[in-house]
Amino acid sequence: MAESFGADPARYDRTRPRYPEELIARIAAGAEGSRGAGGAVLDVGVGTGIVARRLRAAGCRVLGLDVDARMAAYARRDGLDVEVAPFEDWDPAGRRFDAVVAGQTWHWIDPVAGAAKAAAVLRPAGRIAVFWNVSRPAADVAGALGAAYREALPDAPLNPWSRTALDGHSAIVDRTADGIRRAGAFGEPEEWRYGWERTYTRDEWLDQLPTGGGMARIPPDRRAALLDATAAAVDSLGGAFPMRYTALAVTAVVQARV
Repeated sequence: MAESFGADPARYDRTRPRYPEELIARIAAGAEGSRGAGGAVLDVGVGTGIVARRLRAAGCRVLGLDVDARMAAYARRDGLDVEVAPFEDWDPAGRRFDAVVAGQTWHWIDPVAGAAKAAAVLRPAGRIAVFWNVSRPAADVAGALGAAYREALPDAPLNPWSRTALDGHSAIVDRTADGIRRAGAFGEPEEWRYGWERTYTRDEWLDQLPTGGGMARIPPDRRAALLDATAAAVDSLGGAFPMRYTALAVTAVVQARV
């Protein structure tokens, strides 16, 4: 499924939610370390370059890595340096970085092997920072979107709007922090949270909906039904709605070499 996102990289780049400036600035500042401005950052699962472009604008030198050659090709259009390989198998060829980051991708990576690989390519006192945007819809929004999901996919084992996404991500955060600890090279992981909000029109919400990882598992006719039901749901909310997000990061600093 991790390679399904490259089917339409332009849509992915256009519609995926960004990250708060405070988070990007904090990562960029931490990447400087004792080396000053222009720290070297490895962006794991760079995708279309959503995070990498922001870090580059903040003064970092960014190398992207992705398993999907289509995503890598799209990111390169903006002048980003991107290599194609699974992170766990990637050969850094002796290169070292001030930070290893991953936006919306670390759940595709083995948490222990990934953390150990990050430690191996980080300089002393280098930082790993992996993060996700987690939706927090208001009750009326969750109710309308959940009803649309039930209408289109009545036999689905899980309705994504039936519980808060933060609840679902708690297990991911726990696995990530545990993997960092078990790698044996980092200090105690920290958790950073930044809240933000975006208002979507119906067309904007429908445009981004197919970019979700779970959509690849839904048969085309059911996907069409879900889009139709969701359009009606957004219309029932007045044609637009605010979606609240929490940018949730797990981060730690190298304490020992592995």
